[in-house]
Amino acid sequence: MATKKAAYVGKDCVACGNCVKYCRLSAITVHKGLYAAVDYSKCVGCGKCAEACPAGVIKCEERGSMPA
Repeated sequence: MATKKAAYVGKDCVACGNCVKYCRLSAITVHKGLYAAVDYSKCVGCGKCAEACPAGVIKCEERGSMPA
C-alpha cells in the first residue's frame, strides 16, 4: 500500500537540521547548509520532522498536493 502523505519543506527553511535528527527513516537531508530536502522514496509522512521544525516550514500533506 502506498503512503498517502509526505513531508514538504517550505522555501523559508533555515537549514537548522532538527528535521534530520527526528526523521527515523533518514528521509531528510540538509544540503550545503542552505536548505532541507526530502527523499520521497523514504518519507512515510509521519510528521515528526514537521513537529521538530522551529521555523514551522515543514508540512505533511497529501502526496502531489504541494507544488514541486
